[in-house]
Amino acid sequence: MLSLVVLISGGGSNLRALLEASTDADFPARIVAIGADRDADGLALGEEFGIPTFMVPYTSFPSREAWGDELLAQIQQWQPDVVILSGLMRLLPPAAVDALSPNLINTHPAYLPEFPGAHGVRDALAAGATETGASLIVVDSGVDAGPIISQERVPVLPDDTESSLHERIKPVERRLLVQAVVDIANGHVNLKELSHA
Repeated sequence: MLSLVVLISGGGSNLRALLEASTDADFPARIVAIGADRDADGLALGEEFGIPTFMVPYTSFPSREAWGDELLAQIQQWQPDVVILSGLMRLLPPAAVDALSPNLINTHPAYLPEFPGAHGVRDALAAGATETGASLIVVDSGVDAGPIISQERVPVLPDDTESSLHERIKPVERRLLVQAVVDIANGHVNLKELSHA
């Protein structure tokens, strides 16, 4: 059974998908804790599903490094097999990435390496792209530059706004994430091998 810690900054729609999947007795993973860098709405899912939560407010620390050290300490208490960044809107400092990678994965609303960074959906629209996508990656020291676990194309419609496009990408992200957790748990995806490919 794969143990997961999921980190969020917002409502936790990807987190909910994982929690709902894990209510199935055959699902090969369990979320052991949910963490956030702010008072995120998604923390309420912890109460709903009976999962412990923790918060490490970014603004309470003098530096990104100090915040990362405390976040890492909180994560390591749970000894997870995999840590999932699910809408966490902060870059983890290098020391935290080094400690957790390659068992550190992230969803991204673009077909990487296209449109990395915090505004993948907006950037795709600004570039006039006819398609974008969703990607699931191993987090490394780059920005959305780690090895790709899985990805899928999503068409950009002529009347798409940032919001409408993002809403169509989200279900794809959720599906990729749930499938990847199954694949990692079943040994079909080896994060270590992927990182050294």
